[in-house]
Amino acid sequence: MTARAEMTWQVPVGSERTTIAWDPPGGDSVRAVFVCAHGAGGQMNDRSILAVTRALREHEIGTVRFNFLYRERKSGRPDPMPKLRECYEAVVASVRKELAPPTLVVGGRSMGGRAASMLVADGAACDGLLLLAYPLHPPGQPGKLRVEHLPRIAVPVLCVNGTRDPFCDQALMTRTLAGLGANWQMLWLEGADHSFHVLKSSGRTDGDVLEEVAAAGEKWLRGTVRPATGHSA
Repeated sequence: MTARAEMTWQVPVGSERTTIAWDPPGGDSVRAVFVCAHGAGGQMNDRSILAVTRALREHEIGTVRFNFLYRERKSGRPDPMPKLRECYEAVVASVRKELAPPTLVVGGRSMGGRAASMLVADGAACDGLLLLAYPLHPPGQPGKLRVEHLPRIAVPVLCVNGTRDPFCDQALMTRTLAGLGANWQMLWLEGADHSFHVLKSSGRTDGDVLEEVAAAGEKWLRGTVRPATGHSA
């Protein structure tokens, strides 16, 4: 796929509409298109989403950003999960129509990645699932695991979490991964929190961490993800 220029457009979701933005990679070709959903407290233009986009661009991965409907309405209260999923499905269908991606990866940050994972678990077609800061459990509540649907995911998965993430106890995630298929890969970002921020004492910068994420994403795409045929919208 030849890289297309940056563009934004709107897509209907039921009786509402939301905004989509396409950030092509820096070169002339597109290895994959990543539909990246924001977290509960974020939006399509927040610092973390834009930082991920910039890092991926250097690795032939174009990114589609979008707002869930509550953010498009300027609300800070997330929609119920069925509404989040409806919005995500509409965005993916529009991306297929507008960009015809050779390889389609879905996912996102925190809540956005969780919504994508639930769609894929229920059979939504894609070539891979990229989860950034997956919220395994609420902070301080490790007994409330969000894992019931994960074993039903059959596509290749790259899950990225920081070792200081209060939403993802490392021991619990390791135990969870033991019960999932070989299609799952895990990347732990040493010293990073839920926002992939690292302390100055770590000797690394947040930019270093994002470069690690982007390089791992490209390696995963090259070695694991294989474009499927006959994707449905």
